[in-house]
Amino acid sequence: MNTLSKIITWKRNILASLAVLLILIVLNFYGVYTNQFYFVKPDNYIFPVLSSVHFLYLYVMWFKISEDELPDPKMRNIEYVLYAVMIVYFFKIYDSAIVLNSIETYGEYIIPETFKPMATITLILYSILPILTLYTFWLRKQYVGVYNFDNYNDNLNIWQ
Repeated sequence: MNTLSKIITWKRNILASLAVLLILIVLNFYGVYTNQFYFVKPDNYIFPVLSSVHFLYLYVMWFKISEDELPDPKMRNIEYVLYAVMIVYFFKIYDSAIVLNSIETYGEYIIPETFKPMATITLILYSILPILTLYTFWLRKQYVGVYNFDNYNDNLNIWQ
């Protein structure tokens, strides 16, 4: 894992996570069956709202690592909410796989040529997102530290 952390540094991981999240937010509004964007459907806004937790966690990680700060209870709470959001990420992987495999079901209908490439890209990006997130959690343990708040007040030095 040490070699991996030299190749994919914490900055690269955060930037890759940001890029994947932004692309998936745009693709979330795209309908692969119709080759159109749908901004009126309320269901399309669930993923962008939940991914705001991920954006917040990435910002906190960047700040904590660059300022060499210890973890705090707010960061822990954001991470715990991100654990719940990861369930949605796994559901989106499942949903994308179902959509990609539905091409045989709708073979008699007219499906746009962009169906297979766009559905494949979406599935790949949704599959990469939990891997990057889990790697971010590992990087948090390496660079920021573990969540040990038993002696949190003893480790604070307000004169520094």
